[in-house]
Amino acid sequence: MTGPDTTDYLLDNSAPEAEGRFAALSAVFDPVTERHLDALGLPPAGRFWEVGAGGSTVPIMLADRAGATGHVVATDIDVDRVRGDLPATVEVRRHDVASEEPPGGDFDLVHARLVLVHVPDRDEALRRMIAALRPGGRLLVEDFDVALQPRACLDPQRPSEHRANRIRAGFVELLARRGADLEYGRKLPRLLRGAGLCEVTADAVFPVAHPGAAALEIANVMQVREGLIAHGYASVEEIDAHLGEMGSGRIDIVTPPLVSASGRLPETV
Repeated sequence: MTGPDTTDYLLDNSAPEAEGRFAALSAVFDPVTERHLDALGLPPAGRFWEVGAGGSTVPIMLADRAGATGHVVATDIDVDRVRGDLPATVEVRRHDVASEEPPGGDFDLVHARLVLVHVPDRDEALRRMIAALRPGGRLLVEDFDVALQPRACLDPQRPSEHRANRIRAGFVELLARRGADLEYGRKLPRLLRGAGLCEVTADAVFPVAHPGAAALEIANVMQVREGLIAHGYASVEEIDAHLGEMGSGRIDIVTPPLVSASGRLPETV
């Protein structure tokens, strides 16, 4: 594997395919995020920071839990897809978590899903997120561990399934070239404990056969198809055939495991 050729985000949120990617991620992983938020026992009228919101579904989820007197700050480098029909309690800000100070402090919850794995200075971003917590506040970070399960098809039998795994391998290589940490998910419990958080817990999920996973595959491959072709990972014909197979529903596509790790900032630090 070659070293990173750029630190730009491979899956640019301003690209036309991003809308489909956000919709697919929501369909697959919003229930996972909701389950973890409910397990944290968030306070009513709480202050919550959603880091790298991408779309609007998680900010709305947090607003529901904050209630009419709570406050949610939703940030991203590109907030065009966050804006929309949001509750009045949601404040949207353009913000780079790795290079800018947090948008306030004393948050009861800071949450990021599929953000830090792509951020080049992820250690600094994590430090800033924890610094924004109030004593006793909770951090929930959810990120892929691509290296733990890099396949697109777990049980490849047909040529189309082997082709899907070859294209996924190319996609993973493109991620690595852009500086993504392919093993980041497994590191989260250690990183949260090392940062001084207590009550650290984590689990991982990934769908084996879910229509949202196929939709996510389509959006990702469409967005990076030129890179796949330029680096020789797949031909135009192979990508077109792969996308057609994804749309047919005849193939079971998996995502990498999503590791959800949470911890609490001690009352006295």
